[in-house]
Amino acid sequence: MALSRRLIPLFLRRGGAGAAPAARTLSTAAAPAPAPPSASESEEDSSVTVKGVRISGRPLYMDMQATTPVDPRVLDAMLPFYLSRYGNPHSRTHLYGWESDAAVEAARASVASLVGADPREIFFTSGATECNNIAVKGVARFYRDRRRHVVTTQTEHKCVLDSCRYLQQEGFEVTYLPVRADGLVDLAQLEDAIRPDTGLVSIMAVNNEIGVVQPLEEIGRICKEKGVPFHTDAAQALGKIPIDVNRMGIGLMSLSGHKIYGPKGVGALYLRRRPRIRVEPQMSGGGQERGIRSGTVPTPLVVGFGAACEIAAQEMDYDHRRASALQQRLLDGIRAQVDEVVINGSMEHRYPGNLNLSFAYVEGESLLMGLKEVAVSSGSACTSASLEPSYVLRALGVEEDMAHTSIRFGIGRFTTEEEVDRAIELTVRQVKKLRDMSPLYEMAKAGIDLKSIEWSQH
Repeated sequence: MALSRRLIPLFLRRGGAGAAPAARTLSTAAAPAPAPPSASESEEDSSVTVKGVRISGRPLYMDMQATTPVDPRVLDAMLPFYLSRYGNPHSRTHLYGWESDAAVEAARASVASLVGADPREIFFTSGATECNNIAVKGVARFYRDRRRHVVTTQTEHKCVLDSCRYLQQEGFEVTYLPVRADGLVDLAQLEDAIRPDTGLVSIMAVNNEIGVVQPLEEIGRICKEKGVPFHTDAAQALGKIPIDVNRMGIGLMSLSGHKIYGPKGVGALYLRRRPRIRVEPQMSGGGQERGIRSGTVPTPLVVGFGAACEIAAQEMDYDHRRASALQQRLLDGIRAQVDEVVINGSMEHRYPGNLNLSFAYVEGESLLMGLKEVAVSSGSACTSASLEPSYVLRALGVEEDMAHTSIRFGIGRFTTEEEVDRAIELTVRQVKKLRDMSPLYEMAKAGIDLKSIEWSQH
C-alpha cells in the first residue's frame, strides 16, 4: 500500500500532531452510527460557500494552466522526506544530510533527463517566476558592458515582461515583438530584431493563456547563428511536449513543479555549460546551487519535482493523446449547440490541454460567475485580478469586446470524459442564458451590422 494512503488516515485517526482529544471524533473506527440527516441538512452539508458564493459542492476542475493537482505517486515520493529523512541537504557531517543530498541529486538527474540536459546544468529555485527573473535580469546584467539589448514578445508571461521593463529602467533597450493572429512569432521579424549588442532573446515555449507552441528549434537556430543566448519560459511545456535543449539550441530555460503534477514552491533553471552562459545571481546568501541561487534547497519539494518529471517522461505520449481526445470532445460539444464561438490561438501549433474560447455577445466575467460548478478562468492566474482584457489576446489582434468574452479550459491527466461533458452542458446553458438577455445578440441574429451603428451617449 502506498505510504501516503497508510499515513494520512493514521494521522487523521490520531487527530494530528498535538491535537486536542476532541479531534479524535475524526475517527470512524468505533463511532456510533449517526442519525440520517434530513433533506435540508443534507443539502446544507454538501454546499460550499467561499467569498460569499454558495455552490452545491466542489466544482469540477478545468484550470490546469493555473496549477495541477499533485499526482499521488509524487506525494508518496515526498512523504519520507517530511517524516523521517528530514535532514538539510547541505549538512555534510551526518547521515541525515547525506541521504537528503543524494535525493536532491537524484531529482536533479530526473529533471535533466526530461529535457536532455546534463544534471550539472539544472539549478533548483522556488518556481518559474524566480527562474525568469534570474535568466532575464541575470544575463543582461552580467553582459551589460557589451550587450544592452533584449528581444522578447508581447505575449510573454508577466514576470518576463516586468523583468524587461525593470531592465529598461536601468538603461537597457528592449524590443517587444508582435505575434501573428495565431499567436506565433514571425521568425523573419525575430531575425531582423537581433542586433550586434543583443544579449538575450526570451520567448515562451507554450503560452499559458492560449496554449500556442512556439517553433523553438527554429528560434534556437536563429539565435545560434547570431551568437545570442536563447531563453525560454517552459513552465507550461515541461512534461507536455518533447524538449531537447541541445536540438532546440536553448541556452536558458525556466521550469516549474506545480504545472506537471508536482508540488508548489519549487522550480528549476536550466543554464547551458557549453558554450557557457553566465548570469549574475539575484539573491545573496550561502552560495547554494553553486552560487546561482542561495538558500536551503527544500528536499521534499525537489524530490516531488523529480518524481513528477520521471512520471511525465513515462506518460507524456499517453497524456498528450488523451488530452487531444478530450479537447476535441469539449470543442465539438460546445460548437454543436452554440454559434459564434472563436478559438483563440493556433489549433495546429497548440498544446491540446489548453482550449481558449471566445463567445460573441457574452461578457466573460458574467459567464465565469455563472459557471460556479466549473473551475475555469478568463486568462492567466497571475493577472486574474485585473479587469482589463487579456493583453495576450489583444496582442493577437482580438478586438476588446471579444477579448472580454474569453474562457480558458484546462484539461489534464485526471480530467474525465464525464467532467468534460458536464462542462459542455453548463457552458452551453450559461451562454444561451446570457445571450437571451443580450439585445446585441438579438440584433446580430436579425442581420444588423453592429459596427455600423453610431451609439449615442446620454
